[in-house]
Amino acid sequence: MNKVWVLFVFLVSVGFLAACGSDTDATGEGEAQEITIGYFPNINHVAGMVAEEKDLYSETLPDGTTVNYQYFPDGSSFMTAIETGDIQGGLVGPGPAMNHFTSGAKINVVAAGSTGGTVIMARNGADIESPEDMVGKTFISPRVGCTHDVQFETLMKEEYGITSSRIDGEMKHVTGKPATYASMFEAGKVDVATVPEPWASSIEAEGNGTVLIDTPDVAYGKTLPAAVFVTSQELVNNNPEMVESIVEAHKNATTFIQENPEESKSIAIKKIKDITDQELSQEVIDNAWERINFTYDVEEKHLQNFANSSYDLGFLEEKPDLTGLVDLSFVE
Repeated sequence: MNKVWVLFVFLVSVGFLAACGSDTDATGEGEAQEITIGYFPNINHVAGMVAEEKDLYSETLPDGTTVNYQYFPDGSSFMTAIETGDIQGGLVGPGPAMNHFTSGAKINVVAAGSTGGTVIMARNGADIESPEDMVGKTFISPRVGCTHDVQFETLMKEEYGITSSRIDGEMKHVTGKPATYASMFEAGKVDVATVPEPWASSIEAEGNGTVLIDTPDVAYGKTLPAAVFVTSQELVNNNPEMVESIVEAHKNATTFIQENPEESKSIAIKKIKDITDQELSQEVIDNAWERINFTYDVEEKHLQNFANSSYDLGFLEEKPDLTGLVDLSFVE
């Protein structure tokens, strides 16, 4: 009787372990998967909005995959979510991606999202007619060392010899969400803003500020990806099929934007209102669109040049080497 009971327990245990092995299959075959994609409510991130609105990730991922979306106010919180696995991929500025990579984060840039879209705005009444007038003034960016901050500070240092008080310079630096810049201008709390679209065009439309430096004249304004698509190296190594499917959907979203600009603008207006509770006019979107090029192509050399500038400004402690950051195999 005891032998029979032992055999029964053994067989049940084997069956249980086999079932457990099936549930944790690293390939994900035979089980529903769930992924989360992140992006910001900025025009540079319209590919994320279009992909969500058109459900494009569900078209390329395996049947039954649940796709969620998470929205971020800044690059630091986005990169933390990538590193912790709370999101599997999405769009972020190149600054946070490079900063975290050089700090040891195991991430890959697998595509671009757009180029352009950074504008330097001056508050009306701040007595700023040219960049030279920035001495003693206060500027705002989304985060310290973010893409837009580095673009502005690089230009000011290289062209005008003016730097932030962070490095014993003449400009005071504060941070805040781009959607609040118009109200901060109106209240006189800041003098200049380094602004991602559509918030620059919104400031223009509301009459609270004017363009001090337009997109083509900002540092790296013509070459630097304003947004890059990032995922973890762990996902690239362990589940390249998923990464390929995610990038394919992102490419499809980018192509849709290129071929259907008016519908894409309508999607952007809707999604930005849903996320920020601010409704942008058609005039604002049209103006912002002119400053942006939507593309998934990315060149590592442009990122490296930008990273070197970030180091020169003291945002990075060591001179960066971005070897291994970009993986173009999924867009080729």
